Amino acid sequence: MRVGIVGCGKIADGHAEQLRAIGRAQLVAACDREPLMAEQFSQRWGGLAQYADMAEMVLAERLDVVHVATPPDSHVALACSALEMGCHVFVEKPFAMDGAGARRIIDCANAVGRKVGVNYLYNFETPALELGRLLADGDLGEVVHVETCYGYNLAGDYGIAVMSDPAHWVHRLPGKLFHNVIDHVLAKVVPMLAEPVVVWADARRMRPASGDAVVDAMPDELKLLLRDRDGRTVSVMVGSHARPIGHAMKVYGTRDTVELDYAARTLVRSARQDQPSAVGRLFPAWVQAWRFARCGMRNLGAFGRHEFHYFQCMRVLLDRFYDAIEGRGDDPVPQAEILRVAAIIDGIVDALAPRP
Repeated sequence: MRVGIVGCGKIADGHAEQLRAIGRAQLVAACDREPLMAEQFSQRWGGLAQYADMAEMVLAERLDVVHVATPPDSHVALACSALEMGCHVFVEKPFAMDGAGARRIIDCANAVGRKVGVNYLYNFETPALELGRLLADGDLGEVVHVETCYGYNLAGDYGIAVMSDPAHWVHRLPGKLFHNVIDHVLAKVVPMLAEPVVVWADARRMRPASGDAVVDAMPDELKLLLRDRDGRTVSVMVGSHARPIGHAMKVYGTRDTVELDYAARTLVRSARQDQPSAVGRLFPAWVQAWRFARCGMRNLGAFGRHEFHYFQCMRVLLDRFYDAIEGRGDDPVPQAEILRVAAIIDGIVDALAPRP
């Protein structure tokens, strides 16, 4: 398959790297409205053909797949255009600006008989895949509650870019900073929730004012509570100030509870006291230490197999997406889950909207 990337920003390099790693397709072209971006990206990845117009790229290069790595306000137009030209499409998150846009892309893909995917990469981290197996096998019983956190470092490269540029596209999103990252949280929890989902949300800015009205209008702390029709709940913290910066989830089930650390790539069952009195309190720490040691050994093995790099989860996701294109597997992220994530984001944006 011949592949082109539209949007040559930082995340495009991750797509190119993992496309080359899986060896399922040939990256032949890059497109960006800024010619210098396309030129530099092309040079980094072996002299790709360069374009400033996606339709021209698709036709000239006879593309089979297009990866859309542009800001989200362009996703609907670009994805639908590529689909209608006969390409399969893989879209960066956020999938669309709202639920209506997400529905338009998926309806278009179904109408033309092409696959569409989204980069919900954290669902394909090692602990997330293990969690999926535990849920499918019923090891946790019925999910009662989920709590999760996602830290965002405003002092990192991307955070500095957003904070220093009032014209950055993140400031145009309805949910601003959180609209760009909340997919990472919601994509992990929607498989455990039944529709409809009720949303409670609260956001605020903890950092000092900068003096720029656009930048200062961006909150940096978000708290959510989600409740589905069966009474399951999810509590969410997305923030920039808690230290250490975390990315974790705890799933409470009627049979067992597990704790996932996506940064450290660990999943352990929560400690329980099975012996009575003070003696019983001695064992859980040692049991947990052994469980973490096993995770460490597993991760060491993955490191030795070159499977522990930053975008390993994207590699797994892309491999499964190309399997789906070839008819050798289901969509790695089901369309229903993409739409549910978009619907909950709409609910969050609505809950945070100023009230009279």
